[in-house]
Amino acid sequence: MGAIYYVLVAIVAAAVSGGALYFIIGAATERRRKSILEQAANDAEIAKKEKMLQAKEHFIQLKSEHERTVNERNQKVNQREQAVKQAENSLQQRQSELDRLLNEAAQAKEQAERRMAQLNEKKEEVDRIIKEQNVRLEQIGGMSGEEARNILVENMRSEAKAEAAAYVSEALEEAKMSANKEAKRIVVQAIQRVATETAIENSVTVFNIESDEVKGRIIGREGRNIRALEAATGIEIIVDDTPEAIILSGFDPVRREIARLALHQLVTDGRIHPARIEEVVNKVQKQIEEEIAEVGKRTVIDLGIHNLHPELIRLIGKMKYRSSYGQNLLQHSRETANLCGIMAAELGLNAKSARRAGLLHDLGKVPDDEPELPHAIIGRKLAEKYNERPDICNAIGAHHEEEEMTSIIAPIVQVCDAISGARPGARREVVESYIKRLKEMEDIAMGYDGVMKTYAIQAGRELRVIVGSDKLSDAEADQLSHDLAKKIQDEMTYPGQVKITVIRETRAVSYAK
Repeated sequence: MGAIYYVLVAIVAAAVSGGALYFIIGAATERRRKSILEQAANDAEIAKKEKMLQAKEHFIQLKSEHERTVNERNQKVNQREQAVKQAENSLQQRQSELDRLLNEAAQAKEQAERRMAQLNEKKEEVDRIIKEQNVRLEQIGGMSGEEARNILVENMRSEAKAEAAAYVSEALEEAKMSANKEAKRIVVQAIQRVATETAIENSVTVFNIESDEVKGRIIGREGRNIRALEAATGIEIIVDDTPEAIILSGFDPVRREIARLALHQLVTDGRIHPARIEEVVNKVQKQIEEEIAEVGKRTVIDLGIHNLHPELIRLIGKMKYRSSYGQNLLQHSRETANLCGIMAAELGLNAKSARRAGLLHDLGKVPDDEPELPHAIIGRKLAEKYNERPDICNAIGAHHEEEEMTSIIAPIVQVCDAISGARPGARREVVESYIKRLKEMEDIAMGYDGVMKTYAIQAGRELRVIVGSDKLSDAEADQLSHDLAKKIQDEMTYPGQVKITVIRETRAVSYAK
């Protein structure tokens, strides 16, 4: 019972305590709520003020940008207005200037019309005076105006012809003097710019050996080796008492070179017998053919000549083993080509074509067929066969005047060929005998009646004879040319051929005093 009492008291005390606590908590919550509301109101006021400030700043910024845009547009409008005003002012000035020029042109036109009218009046007056004067002259001279005009025109025409003839004669003389001087300068300059070589012996070749014991091995038992070597090469091999030397004799330089190289290989190898000789000679012949082709290629490359037929290149290489009166044919052709190129360049012509024709001009001396034809004609046929141009073919065929010259480079090739062959030392002939031969040729021609002057030209290849027209007729001049050719052929020794040209002319000379 007592326990229940204490429990009930505890419950009542707890209830009283809870109500007081609830009351205390409720009062505290109300105060905090009011505080929170006051704080929220303050925060809202602050945020409102900040938003208003931001709005004001944004408005101010937009306003300034708008004002700046408006100012820029106003400036552009002002600039355009100023440009339009300047254009208007310029147009007004141009209009004023145009009006002024039109006024001046109108005034000038009026002035010109007045002057034209005055000139027409004066012309009419002059025509009237001329007619009156013509009538008076006709009355005084007893001839019509047409007749007087014809006489005056004829007199003026005669005077003009005389003056023109005198002028042409003077111009021709001056041109001849200038041409001779220029020609001499070009020839001398061409000769000076080309290196020259002297003629060499070309009939024998000396093969040197180490000792005379080799001679016996070359001869062989009963001479069979030397006979086999001579039969294979076509060269005479002379083994005599000349110490340490064997002489190879023959007119063909190619064969001599084949024999020399074959002997060199045989002596070096030591095996010398007929079968070995034939083998070595055949091998050397192939080597020489290759060397000939190589020499031809180097020559055309050195001279800057292109698009030559391979057969022509081979013939050019073969020139190395040919000679003309002691002058190496390849050296002569190269020298002629260089002279032609220099001379053509001086004259403003095609130097490459001139060099090409100069190199090929003696092509007809290389082959051994058709010996009855002149070498110039043979060379021209070869050039045509291998598709050379017509001007090149003509220069080759006409360089000794066997045919007519139709190309501009033909006389250049003829002159340069003569220069290369005529200089002292070019051919195997001393200067004294060369001059003596030319003098003898001129003396033979001077021994005939009617001959006034003689000239040996082109290094003795042509004899030019001038006869008096009153002493010999055309038929007699023709007979004189034939007689001179026969006499020179019978009495003189000379290389190549000599052309006899007899000139019979009539000259009329008068002097104006």
